[in-house]
Amino acid sequence: MASLSLFPSLDGDPPPTPAVTFPDGTLSYRDLRDAAAELATRLPSGGPLALWASAERATVVCLLAGLSRGLAVVPLNPKTGRSELAHILADSRPSALLGPSGLELDGVETISPNLTTAPAAGALPLPDSDAVHSALIVYTSGTTGPPKGVGLSVAAIAANLDALAAAWKWTASDVLVHALPLFHVHGLVLGTLGPLRLGGAVRHLGAFDPDRVAAELASGATMLFAVPTMYHRLADAAEANPSVAAALRTARLLVSGSAALPAADHQRLELLCGQRVVERYGMSEALMITAVRADGDRRAGYVGKPLPHVEVRVVADDGEDVPHDDATIGDVLVRSPSIFDGYLNLPQATAGAFRDGWFVTGDLGSIAPDGYLRLAGRRSTDLIKSGGYRIGAGEIESALLEHPAVSEAAVRGVPDPDLGERILAWVVPNGRVSETELIDHVASALTPHKRPREVRFVAALPRNALGKVQKHRLEV
Repeated sequence: MASLSLFPSLDGDPPPTPAVTFPDGTLSYRDLRDAAAELATRLPSGGPLALWASAERATVVCLLAGLSRGLAVVPLNPKTGRSELAHILADSRPSALLGPSGLELDGVETISPNLTTAPAAGALPLPDSDAVHSALIVYTSGTTGPPKGVGLSVAAIAANLDALAAAWKWTASDVLVHALPLFHVHGLVLGTLGPLRLGGAVRHLGAFDPDRVAAELASGATMLFAVPTMYHRLADAAEANPSVAAALRTARLLVSGSAALPAADHQRLELLCGQRVVERYGMSEALMITAVRADGDRRAGYVGKPLPHVEVRVVADDGEDVPHDDATIGDVLVRSPSIFDGYLNLPQATAGAFRDGWFVTGDLGSIAPDGYLRLAGRRSTDLIKSGGYRIGAGEIESALLEHPAVSEAAVRGVPDPDLGERILAWVVPNGRVSETELIDHVASALTPHKRPREVRFVAALPRNALGKVQKHRLEV
């Protein structure tokens, strides 16, 4: 299904069918081509270009215009704090800021698209799908230091979207609905460029709302991309409103990513709407790595098999592959045509991210006998060495979430003079439960050495815009 063009539906004379819908309106493929082609004539000759990645039509037009000029685009989170924004601008040094009119950033010229009177501007010279220059520079969340700019080529993006299309039987007839942020690969690459590459449509809600998700699915949307927090709220809404459950039942595919979907929510959604959610695994540096296929076994806690042309290894500390026994934890390594070009201005960090040609994801996992990958957390925050055992925080969190009185859970290791590290859990309860009860629950569900030594009850867990728990913000 690969095409020489990154977006075949924008070539030649695009159809007048809907391409993107946002709260501020809809653009057809023809309108999108015309607006992007007109804006491209007003862009500087050099880049990169900063993109104000708000949930509106202008974001997509600006992105396509930048890509058509072969200029790298740097998506900016509109909610980024002052110091982080200053770091990204100083690091990427954009020649201009693309975004809606009236937007101002000190020292950067703003160029805005014309969405109402853009004349037919002819062809939009989008890059070929095998182009190797950086098309996007996506900044990491910065949980282990200042955010790093991840360079992603056109070829990497095209290869990954084609692999996902094959895995999910994703075609031009699909209509995707989501409310994900557009400054990250989940919402921007998968959720926006994916439908455009395939010739389908995307409906972005602007902000997540279960009733609006249900309304879109009931009116023709076939796929939903969301994060676990959203699925939890959808399950709550489906329990309270049968029409939400009925709408979810009509979806061809429900996809969850960015964090693990708790087994309890898998089960709730299946009981409510007869659907089992498809999980996938990816990151900025590699785009999507594994995914449960549309016709594959959908089981809680597993993110499926490697995508076509992607290789995954799980290795022990000595570099040898761990047995595929669904139990032994190791470091997840990947080789893929969708690996990033490198970290912007950080050649040493780029070199350090690879081991013998394999990208070291920083994630921990195990592999089942059938090849399914199960993640155990991040090495930097989720590998716990306690009493001589190597323990993944993720499996303890999953066990805690299986308790009916636990709504959210986070686990990490903290220094201990006797054990090396002791296991500490933070829990958001949704009912009456004691610390001892939860400790005993984990000990019986897993093994005694994996039980938390302490449980702290909190009102909420700190999360970033993608719903990932920020463990460095948990008070020890």
